[in-house]
Amino acid sequence: MRVEQTQIPAVKRIVPNRFGDDRGWFSETFRADILSGAGIEDVFVQDNQSFSALTGTVRGLHFQLEPAGQAKLVRVLSGSILDVAVDLRRDSETYGRHVAVRLDATDGEQLYIPVGFGHGFCTLEPDTMVAYKVTAYYSREHDRSLAWNDPDLAIRWPVTKDEAVLSDKDRAAPAFAQLGSVF
Repeated sequence: MRVEQTQIPAVKRIVPNRFGDDRGWFSETFRADILSGAGIEDVFVQDNQSFSALTGTVRGLHFQLEPAGQAKLVRVLSGSILDVAVDLRRDSETYGRHVAVRLDATDGEQLYIPVGFGHGFCTLEPDTMVAYKVTAYYSREHDRSLAWNDPDLAIRWPVTKDEAVLSDKDRAAPAFAQLGSVF
């Protein structure tokens, strides 16, 4: 397993090794010691999984306020996604910038997103299943969202507003300019 930098140093790409033979392959998907060696020392307390039947399903951009802020470790179990992390840390040099990474079940790469980031993804295939670890339990009181297609964020999504399959919550999310200081 290797840990690689992205355009925003706090967000990391995790590339697991796969060992294959005529039966298929084996991979370690989580190694606390390797992540710790790369500066990721979070304790994950909850695993989440989502299934999206349709291509173009957008989930996000979501985050939780402190003291329930969540770091995430995201991977795809079936299908593929464009996974996006937006820096919401007001004092960060990369505030308002984002990382967009294609993740799929074939390669098994993961994305580590620290506390202080909005997170979301768009499915690139039907029947896509995503699993992710988080460092804080879900808290309705601290749960927030940000408009996925806000032009100020300049995220190049693979779907238009009219094509995106959205929840009511994500459809009503506020713009980045309206968010204020959240981290």
